[in-house]
Amino acid sequence: MRTAMRTAMRWISVYGVSSPSRRPGWAARHLPKRNVSILDKRPDAGLEKRPFRTDATGAPAGSAVAEIELEGDLRERLEALCDTGWEIFDRFDNEIRQKDFHAFVAADYPVVLATLVELRAPGRRFLEWGSATGVITIMADLLGYEAYGIEIDGSLVEQARELAHRSGSGARFTTGSFLPAGYRWKQRGGDERLGTIATGESGYLQLGMPLEDFDVVFGYPWPGEEGMMLDLMRVHGRADATLLIHTPDGMRVYRGGVLAP
Repeated sequence: MRTAMRTAMRWISVYGVSSPSRRPGWAARHLPKRNVSILDKRPDAGLEKRPFRTDATGAPAGSAVAEIELEGDLRERLEALCDTGWEIFDRFDNEIRQKDFHAFVAADYPVVLATLVELRAPGRRFLEWGSATGVITIMADLLGYEAYGIEIDGSLVEQARELAHRSGSGARFTTGSFLPAGYRWKQRGGDERLGTIATGESGYLQLGMPLEDFDVVFGYPWPGEEGMMLDLMRVHGRADATLLIHTPDGMRVYRGGVLAP
């Protein structure tokens, strides 16, 4: 717990925030302009990604990590990573999201972990779209993936790199959009709005790798954005790549655009 609290305090130093009174208009100051979507995704619009804290039985979600078969001290390292990730998000939620809209919401880390364990294989390259504080990308790296994260918010990228360093992870993070240069999303009727997904310089340019170079791609979309992610993989991803979509009901695994059984 003390380690998690020190992490949260380091998060404050990254953002230069010591009290709510110093945060008005944070998103407007620090994030690039984004296309606000289909429906306004702010909490008062009724469409909200919610952080996970308990499993289906009501037990603390972190306890689910203990049920996953992992070797050596890996389970302990991953449990600590999940706990720290939630502590960081709690601070972020209290200091930022409760006062000013931000798209970052913590995932159900044990559920994502279980899926990554099932899919891991030597040499697999992993990419997280919107990697935020880096927990899932670091998780993938610790499991043996060659792991990368793209995040539009440079301050979150700083936090992710710091967390990777303290976790003994070689995960790499870059600041930018996970949309490749020139990509355009059109829904039926011609609607091109992208929801909470920010546009900007493509992160693939900094990584030096196109989307098609990745074997496993993870996304945690807000309501209405899953279709865009599927289209993005269809247009720019590799045909045999796996797309993992995190939903309130669990993980969806797509291969070649088809939902796996």
